[in-house]
Amino acid sequence: MNLPLPQKRLIACVFILVFVVLWIVAASAIARHLPDSQLARLAFYAIAGTCWGLPVLPVISWSENYTGRKRGGRK
Repeated sequence: MNLPLPQKRLIACVFILVFVVLWIVAASAIARHLPDSQLARLAFYAIAGTCWGLPVLPVISWSENYTGRKRGGRK
C-alpha cells in the first residue's frame, strides 16, 4: 500500500493516540495490584512510562517512510 505521506501521518497519529490511551488504562489497572511499596510503584511507573514508546517506533518509522529514503537527500 503506497499512501501519501499526509495520510500515513494521520493514520499513525490516530494509532498512537489510541495506543497510548489503552496503555494508560492497562498500566493503571495493573498498578492497583502492586504492593504498597513506594519503590515498587516508582519502578513500575518508570518502566511503564518508558516502554510505551517501543511498540510505537515501527509506526513512526512507517509513517515517515525512513526505509525508503536515501542518505543525503529526499527520495
